[in-house]
Amino acid sequence: MFRSAVQPVEIASALQRELDNSAQVLSRDSSLVPNDFVVELSPSDHERLGPYAQTLSKELAEVVNRHASTQNYAFTGPVNIAFQRQEGLSTGRFRVQGSAVAQVSHGRRPPQPQPQYAERRPGPQAPLRGPNGMPPRPPAPFLEVNGQRHPLEPPGIVLGRGTEADLRITDPGVSRRHAEIRVVQDGPGFTVTIHDLGSTNGIVVNGQRVDYAPLREGSQILLGNTLLVLRHPDGAHR
Repeated sequence: MFRSAVQPVEIASALQRELDNSAQVLSRDSSLVPNDFVVELSPSDHERLGPYAQTLSKELAEVVNRHASTQNYAFTGPVNIAFQRQEGLSTGRFRVQGSAVAQVSHGRRPPQPQPQYAERRPGPQAPLRGPNGMPPRPPAPFLEVNGQRHPLEPPGIVLGRGTEADLRITDPGVSRRHAEIRVVQDGPGFTVTIHDLGSTNGIVVNGQRVDYAPLREGSQILLGNTLLVLRHPDGAHR
């Protein structure tokens, strides 16, 4: 028996099941569901549906939004549906993988420009100086969120869902003013700490719920359902 080619209506049903199966209760009247989906298709189905991918993604996103509305589901960001070729699948077979991906944007204060650095050349020379005659600042640490970098400059930033936050995270599990990251230049490096601002759901650093914690290279911060990772350009553990 050979399976027939995948039909859009089958994908629509699978997306709705993914919402239902992945729903996490936020409150009595609302549940958090994935908003970012990857539909894995067999090579033949991917080739057949590829020319219509943009239109199909838009139509399926509307189906997902309507289903979420009827079920009182909440998203962390806009619905996105992508199609991916999967060599291991046969014609008529497909898989749907969903995840909650929040939108992260800069709020009241734009990111500070990175400082310029003097060039070090081999051989004896005078101490390095920046363009203004002062010693050059070390490269600043940054937060990595959903594959994007957000620089951290002294004195730090406020993370939250509200418009007053420096870094806005559209995650229903994040409070309007959720946490503050404080950045202090300490000699050749930076000291970075995170502080809970009385948030509803708290903060989790490296798997531990905390009110305050020092952050080092690779520290993982969970706010609601959004993961943030602290990075230093030089990879040093501060």
